[in-house]
Amino acid sequence: MMTKSYSELCIFGSFEERFEYLKLGGQVGEATFGFDRYLNQELYRSDEWRYTRRQVILRDNGCDLAIPDREIYGKLVIHHINPVVVDDIKYRIEDVFDMENLITTTPGTHNAIHYGDASLLPAGPVERKRNDTRLW
Repeated sequence: MMTKSYSELCIFGSFEERFEYLKLGGQVGEATFGFDRYLNQELYRSDEWRYTRRQVILRDNGCDLAIPDREIYGKLVIHHINPVVVDDIKYRIEDVFDMENLITTTPGTHNAIHYGDASLLPAGPVERKRNDTRLW
């Protein structure tokens, strides 16, 4: 499996290029943690995760895929660039909290990454032009 990183992701300038780099192409309903779901819930409630999550949001300026014109005003998700598995969480391997393995996304972008479906992506910012009188 190819290992991806935040630093490498930032080479791509556009939202679409970053999405293509990150997309996983999973299947809807595909098993992830199954009966071990409690493990990732424990992780996401831990002080260590909450601290790391705040650091990722600050680094990305609260923007979807860290793209400056993609501010997130609602709920956001911290996505593991290289997916984690049960043992990663169980044994708290470095990748779980590594800032090089984390990126800020919207729930829609997060789902699009996992299912490889660009139709799930949130609409981009509206480009305004001179004499444009339309409301957003």
